[in-house]
Amino acid sequence: MSDQHDTMNKSDSFDVVIIGSGPGGYVAAIKAAQLGMKVALIEKYGTLGGTCLNVGCIPSKALLDSSERYFEASHKFKDHGVVCESVSFDFDIMQKRKTDVVKTITQGVRFLMKSNKVTCFEGVGQFVDPYTVRVTSGEDGGKKTDVNGKNIIIATGSKPAGLRGVDLDKKRVISSTEALSLSKIPRSMVVIGAGAIGLEMASIYARLGTQVSVVEYLDTAVPMMDRDLGRELTRVMKKELGIAFYFNTAIQKVDCAFEAVKVTGNFKEGENLQIEADYCLVSVGRRPYHEGVGLDVVGASVDERGRIEVDDSLRVKTAKGFSHIYAIGDVIAGPMLAHKAEEEGIFVAELLAGHQPKPSHISHTLIPSVVYTWPEVASVGLTEDQLKMEGASYSVGKFPFRASGRARAAGEIDGLIKVLADTKSGRVLGVHMMGPRVADMIAEAVIAMAHEITAHDIAAASHPHPTFSESFKEACMMAATGRAIHV
Repeated sequence: MSDQHDTMNKSDSFDVVIIGSGPGGYVAAIKAAQLGMKVALIEKYGTLGGTCLNVGCIPSKALLDSSERYFEASHKFKDHGVVCESVSFDFDIMQKRKTDVVKTITQGVRFLMKSNKVTCFEGVGQFVDPYTVRVTSGEDGGKKTDVNGKNIIIATGSKPAGLRGVDLDKKRVISSTEALSLSKIPRSMVVIGAGAIGLEMASIYARLGTQVSVVEYLDTAVPMMDRDLGRELTRVMKKELGIAFYFNTAIQKVDCAFEAVKVTGNFKEGENLQIEADYCLVSVGRRPYHEGVGLDVVGASVDERGRIEVDDSLRVKTAKGFSHIYAIGDVIAGPMLAHKAEEEGIFVAELLAGHQPKPSHISHTLIPSVVYTWPEVASVGLTEDQLKMEGASYSVGKFPFRASGRARAAGEIDGLIKVLADTKSGRVLGVHMMGPRVADMIAEAVIAMAHEITAHDIAAASHPHPTFSESFKEACMMAATGRAIHV
């Protein structure tokens, strides 16, 4: 029962109610509205866009770009005959630019909601019955609005995962959210976790002069990607940025003092590791976030990793047999990537409109992963280790960027492209890239795999010269015939 200060409102009924306005939620809202549905979008924060737009993908890329421009000016321009004397940077301006970029994009999402006639509710959304989501808002949580929907999509995303025994105080022991908003450049930083987020943050601060140490429990960087990429990226980040890497190392404790942290680890060989630094960034992945949504009201199933269980149509598996509730994005199984959530949002919207969307669009094997270090790293499909475990018969085509004319002209010769193809059919099974602009180039590989195009077909297609994309053609040529032209 609400107390006397609560105000209860009842909204109109909607065809679709979406809880969460991240890339999955807001894209689902737009698509559903375009398909003629009446849509409500619920977001607990004051800005739309979720983690990705506010404290993740977008602000990190803004700082990555700024730090890379400074690093090029101070270290690489001279190779091109461009002399920059006394190069310096203003971190306050970098941070302001990052904030402005985020503000522009989130305001753009707000405009898209308005132009597509999506009704937005600000507050925490929680099921009160299978067809009603109560939105609680106001500073004291006194304002409540019940939103009724024929269909409901849970798109509440994820939060940074913690590390057992490590207290994330958000002052000296921080997550990526705090790392994106530091007021000054630290002298030193320990990054726990050599995945995408950890290495991107490491890149930003190492370029700007921070002494960075990366500690990883496994034996390679970017462990979810092909080993060749992890090996090459480690080499380049050591050489270019002076980052120290400690693999096969388990964190035992992190002691936090007023102005420093001490990280203690243990190598699997039995030796101890101790590093003192200004900050410790804990970057060991993310966890699904659905606290307070009221999953128990609808009897939703959750697996051992906290992910909401769904069927092939992304309907939530419920003990009570409801078929109108869906979940998308980080809150369900699969890679925690914005573009994966977007595809799932579109998939559900089309399903609700009576269309027959292709399940291949949300196949986890066809969702590309990108690490925005420099050189960039991008991957789609199966790794060589996975193919070996499956006992698959496959061919390998590798092409180094140092053999590319365009890469030589640009002075960007680090990295390679690796193509794995089925020995019999020639179908591309996996593509793994590290080099200049591979974040954009990986899209060609995704399309090829989605349509079962062979390595021979790609090798036979004309690629413009001189471009970085020629390296993909050459790697496919190697996978298809065992020979490339320029290596």
